[in-house]
Amino acid sequence: MVDGDSQQPPTWKFTQCFGDKGDVEDITEADIISTVEFDQTGNYLATGDKGGRVVLFERNETKKTCEYKFHTEFQSHEPEFDYLKSLEIEEKINKIKWCRRQNASHYLLSTNDKTIKLWKVFEKSLKVVAENNLSQDLTPAGAGGAVGGGPVRAPNKHFRSTADLTFPRMTHHDTVIAAVPRRVYANAHAYHINSISVNSDGETYISSDDLRINLWNLNIQDQSFNIVDIKPANMEELTEVITAAEFHPLSCNWFMYASSKGTIKLADMRERALCDTHAKQFEQEEDPSSRSFFSEIISSISDVRFSHDGRYILSRDYLTVKIWDVNMERQPVKTIPIHEHLRPRLCDTYENDSIFDKFEVVFSGDAKNVMTGSYNNNFMIYPSEAGKDTEVVLQADKSAFKAKKVGIPTPMNGAKDKKGNS
Repeated sequence: MVDGDSQQPPTWKFTQCFGDKGDVEDITEADIISTVEFDQTGNYLATGDKGGRVVLFERNETKKTCEYKFHTEFQSHEPEFDYLKSLEIEEKINKIKWCRRQNASHYLLSTNDKTIKLWKVFEKSLKVVAENNLSQDLTPAGAGGAVGGGPVRAPNKHFRSTADLTFPRMTHHDTVIAAVPRRVYANAHAYHINSISVNSDGETYISSDDLRINLWNLNIQDQSFNIVDIKPANMEELTEVITAAEFHPLSCNWFMYASSKGTIKLADMRERALCDTHAKQFEQEEDPSSRSFFSEIISSISDVRFSHDGRYILSRDYLTVKIWDVNMERQPVKTIPIHEHLRPRLCDTYENDSIFDKFEVVFSGDAKNVMTGSYNNNFMIYPSEAGKDTEVVLQADKSAFKAKKVGIPTPMNGAKDKKGNS
């Protein structure tokens, strides 16, 4: 973001481009980025791709602008095969979450459809033997005439006492960034994992699939506790699935999860071990006159986030972004239309399955703006304040980056605040 003066609105522009800058035709499926996540400080950035790789970037402190440089890369997941269900498990990284930093090392969670891994990323010092008992006992290759040209032992060297013996001395040779898996959390989900979220206590995290949410201790890899289970006794009675889940950023007892029915449920783990009843439910009642065959599909929430202070909830469905106040369940404080132009064409999007596409959403660091994506490489930035109805549209392609295009807030149509004013 480029700040303007007090009279002018802030503008947005690209500052850096990562990834392969070659032709699109040369990029393989495995190279496509599947998830991106900043750490809590914003100094480190992690990306995961469909090839199971995780690439870390760190902020370049030598630059005046906000720029990142390569930190390290490692293979997080490999393709597997479930022999019991005869299913291939892709290596694609679904989510990455940073754990709170407690020492010089970084810890982060990465997951594919079935297995979650805890990675330790740290600076490793490489040492070599610089001096030992044979250091003075070797002649250079070729000087003594050894077959093969290697160093040979001098024939007349003798150790007359223990005083002639010395301990080998190690010296620093180089420093590399190493990544090692510390824990592997497996065999806990029957369905594909869609979310992981680290708790504010720094000791636990949750993982969710379509029907269940599990609570884990970061230090225990072979045991988890099921805290939400919406699987019916008869699967034919299944009417909704869990689409996303996240811990409250400040209160370690609270977490929320969203569903395909467009509801967001806030649960308190202090109430009971199995949180099958919710403390709060955020749901906007639909106008019966506007209900159609597609209503339930487009109301499915694809992503949900807390603001950094935990006061607001941000949700994304196919057509809109909604901002909720935690203290007001009946309706969002702001609804932002994203794909309103597609409403008359829902039949077409249903036929080509586009209506099931999922988009993510996120708060800015100061929670004054929200960002979400759309089609044609477009992403949009909106003010989170209810009375401001502007938008910034940027296209994330190489031509836009090279042209140094600047996004300027422009008025938009259709955004409504909690009073219904457009």
